[in-house]
Amino acid sequence: MSFQLTTEKDVERLRQAALLLEAENRRLVARVVELTRKLMSAQGKDAEELQLRLQELERQLAQRTGELFGRSSEKRPQREQDEGNKPEPPTHGHGPRAQPTLPTLEVEHTLEEPDKQCPKCGGALAQMKGCYEEAEEVDVVERRFVLRRHKRQKYRCGCGGCVETALGPPKLQAGGRYSVDFAVEVAVAKYLDHMPLERQVGSMEREGLVVDSQTLWDQIDALARLLSPAHEALHAALLTREILGGDETRWPLLGSKSQTRWHAWALCAPDAVVYRIQEGRDTEAARNMLQDYGGILMVDGLSTYESAAAGSGGKLTLVNCWMHARRKYVECVEAFPQAEEALEMIAGLYAVEREYKEGPESLERLLELRQHKSRTIIERLHQWACEQRALPQSALGQAIKYMSNRWTGLTRFLTDPRVPLDNGATERAMRGLALGRKNHYGSRSRRGTEVAALYYSLMETAKLGGVDPKRYLREAALAALRGEAIPLPNQLAQSAAG
Repeated sequence: MSFQLTTEKDVERLRQAALLLEAENRRLVARVVELTRKLMSAQGKDAEELQLRLQELERQLAQRTGELFGRSSEKRPQREQDEGNKPEPPTHGHGPRAQPTLPTLEVEHTLEEPDKQCPKCGGALAQMKGCYEEAEEVDVVERRFVLRRHKRQKYRCGCGGCVETALGPPKLQAGGRYSVDFAVEVAVAKYLDHMPLERQVGSMEREGLVVDSQTLWDQIDALARLLSPAHEALHAALLTREILGGDETRWPLLGSKSQTRWHAWALCAPDAVVYRIQEGRDTEAARNMLQDYGGILMVDGLSTYESAAAGSGGKLTLVNCWMHARRKYVECVEAFPQAEEALEMIAGLYAVEREYKEGPESLERLLELRQHKSRTIIERLHQWACEQRALPQSALGQAIKYMSNRWTGLTRFLTDPRVPLDNGATERAMRGLALGRKNHYGSRSRRGTEVAALYYSLMETAKLGGVDPKRYLREAALAALRGEAIPLPNQLAQSAAG
């Protein structure tokens, strides 16, 4: 019987095949390196360039091997000297945990009649008033769908000239059969819990409600049209901030010829985030998102932002993210051990930021720390980069080039304490949207992209402000139906605190 790697299921035979393939790979790598050495020697290349090119070739081959037989991570291993100070990881399990936000339902358990007799003397057991053995358990109360029948009472005057009818509940659509709370429930399940509408249809059917996905879409679409002014107001409010983070990620428009060109753009502040889903990552899309923003924007290395800043007449200032610069060195440190020095110096920058957070918070103190400690690290890092000998196209050369080309934006934090060290807050704000994309695969229509951007903006902002997203959507919808101004999530949080 012939051996077929694609269909073989025997673990031992597969292991032996992998070992043989790995050995053959090493032989071929050595052969390629040797042939390259002979070729470059024949071409008269100098010894230093020859050595650099061979190192880069070996690194590329090692990287290809690693992609087959290994795995990589952005996380760096702890240094040995830090192990003694490393805090113990928290333990997880089924032990007791406080649940302060859950409502408490008391259930009293009593003995059955045959058990209310003393087993020793046969006498009757009397209750010990106020004496209990208590224990807690977390339970679940099943969600229920009900058909609520509204009976609007009619009134008339004895003269026969006037008939009045009591008001009914507010409706998203005139004559609609589904309540505001139902639409909110569907929207939260889709855009916060990332449940596609078809999956919700199946869940609802198991709970007694027969409905189709088009009906569910109609409800969240109607709610989105009602809340559209809040989305616009949130965008306008963010554009008044002094400093924002910007990022973008793909969001396919399913079924379109250009589905892969669509991206979700984000602008983020500590307490709010707004999204727009647009076709492309070009300068036009960036300008639609930024409009005439005149503050400081922290971004990655996308050249689109640089073009938008160049066309802003000096109003928009770009700063860059050390987390992105660090990633370049993480990617090449295995092949270029000297990159570890850069990683240690970048870690020193973050150590200064942690030192600041351990004391009183003030921009003056942060600026002083950065001037006295971070600036020294930056100067050492700059000198290190200038001393490195690496081919421009090598991974180390590309990492140094990325950092050098954005040096002004990377070092702006030294003179402006408002500027954070990285754009991590914006990347974290993109996680919910990325999870939704994983479950929904994107949107099926342009209107779908608009609805998704609205709900992600409002619900993620509510989460940042400590407001329950479901409560926010309900309060905002009822305010709109009453003809009132729709509050933004931070305004709702402030009113609740006041």
